[in-house]
Amino acid sequence: MQFEAKENGFVTHLSYGDLHVSGDEQYGFRPYQLMVSSIAICSSGVLRKVLDKMRMPCSDMKVTAEVVRNEEKANRIEKIHLHFIISGEHLQEEKVKKAMETSHKNCPMVQSVRDSIQITDSFEIVV
Repeated sequence: MQFEAKENGFVTHLSYGDLHVSGDEQYGFRPYQLMVSSIAICSSGVLRKVLDKMRMPCSDMKVTAEVVRNEEKANRIEKIHLHFIISGEHLQEEKVKKAMETSHKNCPMVQSVRDSIQITDSFEIVV
């Protein structure tokens, strides 16, 4: 990836479109938003694949991310809690819990930050 400086941030040109990144939301996505998004979406995608392999496909999934940042240490991300709302016909709570554990172990983004950001999760099943 190549990033070009702009007056208020940076831009990279990708096959899907341009990605504008800036510390100011008026000019692009903030870097912490991209990091949290990467972790949340990667986790969700892996979870969906694991559920499919367990023969418990979900018909819908939503994920929220609660973020704790440390202002005293460069406003770094210290904790992310992901809450999944999963819909499907044959979802069993105990198996979904196991699928969540498996998805954490197999998500490249979670594994990339595992020693620096505490990531926790919870879920609810909606029929």
